[in-house]
This record gives sequence, C-alpha cells and structure tokens, in this order.
Amino acid sequence: MQNKRIIALVLFFFFYAFAKAQQEDPEDTIIEADSIETVVQKEAYDPLRPAKAAFYAAVLPGLGQVYNKDYWKLPLVYGALGSTIYGAVWNSEQSERFRDAYKLRLAGQVDEFSERDENGTITNIFSDDALLDAQKQLRRRRDLFILISAGVYVLQILEANVDAHLSQYDVDEDLTFSPDINLDNLSETVNYGVKLTYRF
Repeated sequence: MQNKRIIALVLFFFFYAFAKAQQEDPEDTIIEADSIETVVQKEAYDPLRPAKAAFYAAVLPGLGQVYNKDYWKLPLVYGALGSTIYGAVWNSEQSERFRDAYKLRLAGQVDEFSERDENGTITNIFSDDALLDAQKQLRRRRDLFILISAGVYVLQILEANVDAHLSQYDVDEDLTFSPDINLDNLSETVNYGVKLTYRF
C-alpha cells in the first residue's frame, strides 16, 4: 500500500512537470541574442585520414602525431626512439672496445685493459675469456636495443593510425540515460530501473 502511494506521488509530479512544460507559450519566451549558441558543423568523415596519419608517421617518426594534432606526444615518441637508439649505439661502441682489446692481446700488444709496470710485466685486468664474454653480452644488448627501437617505430605508426581513426568517431546526443518504470503483467508489480538507450 505504501509503495502505491509513492508511485502515485512520483507519477503526479512527473505529469505535473510535463503539463507545466507544455503550458509555456512560445511567444512569451524571449531569447536574448547573447544566449544563442552557434551550430557546430561536423567534419565530414575522411576514410583516408588513418592511412595518411600512418604514412606520415612512417616517413618521419612523430609526423603522424602532428597530423593528428597531438603535439604532446612528440616528446614521448622522440624520447623513446632516442633512448633506444642511444642504447644500441653505446652497446655497439663498448663491444668494439672489447673486440679491439682482444685483437691487441692476441697480437701480443698492450690493450686498454692491461697494465705494464716499471719492470715491463704486463698485468691483465680482464682475462681473454672475460673479453670474449663482454663482447657477446654487449652485442646481445645492442641487438635487443635495435629490436626495441624498431618496435617503438612500428608502435608510433600504429598509434597515429588508431588515433586518427578514433578522432573521427561520432559522439553525439543519441545516447540517453533515463529512469524507467515498467509494469510486470504476470506478477502485477511495478519494476523501477534505469534505461540506457543508444540510437544508431
């Protein structure tokens, strides 16, 4: 019994508000010129936009992000590419250092990882096996950094493509969220809920 009174009260307020909204005379409504909003024209869908963004990103890393007007992503792209390329170059140079030292040691000369004292005795800081192991490890790191930089390059192309595609996604007012009252005929009860409507 209490539920029926609450439902009746809610329905009364709903219909009262609806009737009140219908009573307003359009001639009595005054719209000031400052409150009129301009109608925003939607951009036409460009099916080639994602392909253009991917092409620009492939030509020059970060250019796809500029085409999408996401300028804040440029430092991320160049930071990731720069650090991985720097890592590959540094590991390659270190590998060459150990390789040159090993070659000098095989030729019987003093390398940068050997010390000669006053008596002419040569003391090796690293053994021959340690020089070879260091070369192999640094080459593996160099190869890994090259793969990571290639992955970053491909990832920024994909990001530009996906961002260009999603930037044209139509977000309009066809999505509604409203309360809903539903009468169940079988059990003769009223169900309350929320209705989400998407028109496409």
